[in-house]
Amino acid sequence: MAPTVPQLRTLLAVVDSGSFTSAAQLLGVSQSSVSRTLRALEEHLGGILLDRERANAPTALAGEVLPHARAAVAALDALDGSMRARSGVPEGRVRLGAVPTVCQGLVPGLLGVWSALLPKVEVSLFEGDDDEIPAWLDNGTVDAAILVDPHPDPPGAVLVGQDEYCAVVRRDHPLAGEVRIPLRELHEDGLIVNTGGCENEVRRIHAKAGVPFEMRQRVRELATLIVMVQEGVGVAIMPGLGEAMLPKELQMVPLEPTLGRRLMLSGPTNRAWNPLTEALVGALHSR
Repeated sequence: MAPTVPQLRTLLAVVDSGSFTSAAQLLGVSQSSVSRTLRALEEHLGGILLDRERANAPTALAGEVLPHARAAVAALDALDGSMRARSGVPEGRVRLGAVPTVCQGLVPGLLGVWSALLPKVEVSLFEGDDDEIPAWLDNGTVDAAILVDPHPDPPGAVLVGQDEYCAVVRRDHPLAGEVRIPLRELHEDGLIVNTGGCENEVRRIHAKAGVPFEMRQRVRELATLIVMVQEGVGVAIMPGLGEAMLPKELQMVPLEPTLGRRLMLSGPTNRAWNPLTEALVGALHSR
């Protein structure tokens, strides 16, 4: 017999949430139920899927199973969405992926629109970096995503926002009162760059300005970058939507030169869209 849908959902819930406890809450079952279901799946497949001694890290066997599990669950969710859509009222859960600045600065407003227009649709947010989000959309981790500057625009996608990259400095910084900060002057204090999202765009800004790309600190998490600027370690460059993430000690100032970015809400390009993704896009078209 093939693995069951509950077994596959349980595996995905543990992998995506990072723990048996969180998976149980997500699935609405007990933690012991999650453990039993996963153990039964491992017995069926003849191997261990999660390394319990390494924070439930997926094993090599799980690496083979997960793409198939995601594809199967995504297909079943799409079928369920199609059946629900026949009633004329979209209903169910849709998973949305977005990068941190979009989650902070744009998604809350979109959730308000969707809540008003699609009251029976639950949007679950998955936060990741620029490289993760497109992959999640392709492999079925999410049903929809807000993509940053996709090339080309996916068929059926809708523009949901635009912003540009800005300098981030302390409010007591000498350049904080400037209308725009020249990139070359920003370098005098040492540039902090996060690899989880903006590094490629920061490099492009340097190329546009003809300024050598140099950084004082290289971090992965955007939150770490913000704390380091707050503590006076250096300065940074972030998308404008990231202003919602800044503490009161920091200020965002337009950068010269800069780059803009376009934010597109889309479903996957390698399979049919979940009808609830279509409902999200349709709701924005109808505003």
